[in-house]
Amino acid sequence: MPRSSLAALAAAALALAGCGSSNSSTSSSSTSTTAAAVTTPTPPSTPTPTPKAAYIAPFTTASTLGSTVPANGDGNPYGLVIVPASVGKLQAGELLVSNFNDKENNQGTGTTIDQVTTAGKNTLFATIDAKALPGRCPGGVGLTTAVNVLPGGYVVVGSLPTSNGKSATAQYGCMIVLDSSGKAIETIASHNIQGPWDSTATTEGSRTSLFVSNALNGGAAKGIHTIDNSTVVRIDLESGENHKPTVINETVIANGIPWKDSPEALVVGPTGVGLAANGTLYVADTLANKITAIPQALTRTTPVPAGGSTVTEGGNLKEPLGLVVAPNGDIITTNAGDGNMVETTPAGKQLMTQTADTKTGAGSLFGLAIAPNNGGVYYVDDGENTLRLLH
Repeated sequence: MPRSSLAALAAAALALAGCGSSNSSTSSSSTSTTAAAVTTPTPPSTPTPTPKAAYIAPFTTASTLGSTVPANGDGNPYGLVIVPASVGKLQAGELLVSNFNDKENNQGTGTTIDQVTTAGKNTLFATIDAKALPGRCPGGVGLTTAVNVLPGGYVVVGSLPTSNGKSATAQYGCMIVLDSSGKAIETIASHNIQGPWDSTATTEGSRTSLFVSNALNGGAAKGIHTIDNSTVVRIDLESGENHKPTVINETVIANGIPWKDSPEALVVGPTGVGLAANGTLYVADTLANKITAIPQALTRTTPVPAGGSTVTEGGNLKEPLGLVVAPNGDIITTNAGDGNMVETTPAGKQLMTQTADTKTGAGSLFGLAIAPNNGGVYYVDDGENTLRLLH
């Protein structure tokens, strides 16, 4: 298997009928009192909420924008991020795509990042040479779904490398930092980075919180049985123009997440991560077939067990992989088990599914990005090595 319009809730107004009052009339010859009729108040009606509309409900067409295969033949596009600002080779509004496989389709050996326009034109942003890395990265280069752009035009991408595409040779890897010209300038490697599988980031000024899901803690040599020790780590960084990213601290914010190595998928574990406006981080727990929530992800100093509290599990979820938070606050995931996207509310209600791949289906959908101006959802399809748009 190859592998961030608000709909408002309307409430009906409560209607209360008015009550009558007594009326008194007085003259010099006589006094009389007449009671007015009293109307029984109408009980308040029960508000009937308008059903919440799913963000993806209007989007019924899945269009292929273009190929993600660079000149060296790398395939299996995994990571996807929209470039926020133009600097160096980076062009605002275009999309970066990281490739996990080489031209021989060996997993964990892809070395390239493409830059693709919204019209589908593909140019090479970077080729990363394992022998020329500027820092430690156990195992070398095999680019994963974890790709983000930091202030100053720095790109950070995850590496979960193998020597031959097999899970038995998978190593811990690292996070690789590139400048805006696509040159690798540093690595982030520590005991907290063990198989970085996906990531998301939020920036305020020069400070970025980078959240990384690790899918390989313990190493592939442990075997294919389930091991409950994968983690999510928050890496706090400073960066800016002519100031390469500096790690301020690393904090494990979730642990005890199940994973296993897989001959077909290399590794199955925590994948997509997305940060909500209230600071909750959602995680696609692929192996447990559920979405979990990590509260206070931006500030917490201790890890939540088992990857956090369960938001939803089973149902339309079929091994969720990619994850992104929609503008309305819902959670959009892609399934490894079929070619569908699933939209889930923060309260755990699965609103709907939408088919995104009718051909290769299972295992094809990884990276997700929300198109600007409520224009749909960008996604990579590694079954066809393409960038696509659900609109």
